[in-house]
Amino acid sequence: MSLLSDAGVSIEEIARLVGHRGTVVTEAVYRKQLRPVITEGAEAMDRIFGQKP
Repeated sequence: MSLLSDAGVSIEEIARLVGHRGTVVTEAVYRKQLRPVITEGAEAMDRIFGQKP
């Protein structure tokens, strides 16, 4: 669900997709931004394996 949120899908639509009646649970449990984690992981992999020319 984080990817949907990051792509601009509204929290209301995400809640409907996962079967929640409202957005409280969706916001508390599912809506987390992954982009910083993905970036950090990619940067670590670049350091470990080196960037391709």
